[in-house]
Amino acid sequence: MAASYGDGHHLFTSEAVSPGHPDKVADQCSDAILDSLLAVDPNARCACETLVTTGLAVIAGEVRVDERKAKAMVALDQIENTVRQTIREIGYTDPTMRFDADSCAVIRTLHRQSDDIAAGVDKDGAGDQGLMFGFACNETKALMPLTIELAHDLMKRQVHVMKKGIIPGLRPDAKSQVTIEYEGREAKRVTAVVLSTQHTPEWTGRAKQKKLKDLVIKHIIEPVMPKSIYKTKDATIHMNPTGAFEIGGPHGDAGLTGRKIIVDTYGGRGCHGGGAFSGKDPTKVDRSASYMARYVAKNIVAAGLAEMCEVQLSYAIGVKDPLSVLVTTEGTGKISDEQMEQIVRKVFPLTPKGIIDHLKLRRPIYRRTAMHGHFGHAAEKSGAFSWEKVDMVRKLKAVAKG
Repeated sequence: MAASYGDGHHLFTSEAVSPGHPDKVADQCSDAILDSLLAVDPNARCACETLVTTGLAVIAGEVRVDERKAKAMVALDQIENTVRQTIREIGYTDPTMRFDADSCAVIRTLHRQSDDIAAGVDKDGAGDQGLMFGFACNETKALMPLTIELAHDLMKRQVHVMKKGIIPGLRPDAKSQVTIEYEGREAKRVTAVVLSTQHTPEWTGRAKQKKLKDLVIKHIIEPVMPKSIYKTKDATIHMNPTGAFEIGGPHGDAGLTGRKIIVDTYGGRGCHGGGAFSGKDPTKVDRSASYMARYVAKNIVAAGLAEMCEVQLSYAIGVKDPLSVLVTTEGTGKISDEQMEQIVRKVFPLTPKGIIDHLKLRRPIYRRTAMHGHFGHAAEKSGAFSWEKVDMVRKLKAVAKG
């Protein structure tokens, strides 16, 4: 059941991780491979999983490309280089971290997509069964929950501070967590911030960690937190709670594609169908239908038809139309949820092909989604985050008026 703000006083928490977190390294490798295939064959099929650990990246899964296209076959041959380049761009270039782009082994165990799956998808059916959720609320300009937005903003700031050398000696692996006190749906104050950031040996030791904490508060936390609800003296701040974070990245913890599904979505503020996104081409409704569900929910809230909205879609493999459509507004809707559902079915294309065409998903736009969440970003000219557009507002209002 979705977490509900209700009418009373409560605390709510969301977390995020940096692009250098082991699981996010895996997600980005999987999506970089997907992008490399879509760039040369827009109809490529891909379900690619990555495991990263000390000195090793393992690539497994199923792919299908048009073998008549020479560039597509070259892209398959270049997967190892794609993985190494991705790891390099994330920042793993120092061999002392025991995982780096040049020295890690890359093992590839990809095979051709099952003919049974392909048969259903070739008829424009869903690439798998499953249930997907999308969520939006009027808590922020991006129509995202504030806790997950702030947690992601902390990680974006950590990457900036690391790459610019504003705090020397930071490394790519990092995590954040933000807790906010609410009164009903209104955010009252930030009560706790957790920020763990990997660092070089120069920051190991109690006195050095204290100095690092002061720098992290000054250069990472304070620039991100909204002044209206954040006061350093009132918030509990944990920075590297164990006392040091020298050993990190895939050497400190193995990473796997698809292990950060709550970080990728709404930080726990809503339901999740359980399916991961990264490494999957848009015929996989785990990904494309989740994007459409967010698109629907965001446009409903942007149209002023509800203060919050959650949309559930469900599919069967090889079947075009969704098995179910559910709209929930937690009593904030201007019309009933049942009416909202009828409008959604009328206004939005909900077949896999309709979703792919409407959101223009057959493009190499996915590596960008594998860091700092899949939702809440501005739609880009490249086509990335097309599901964040609010271009259906006028049509929704017109149909709702009837």
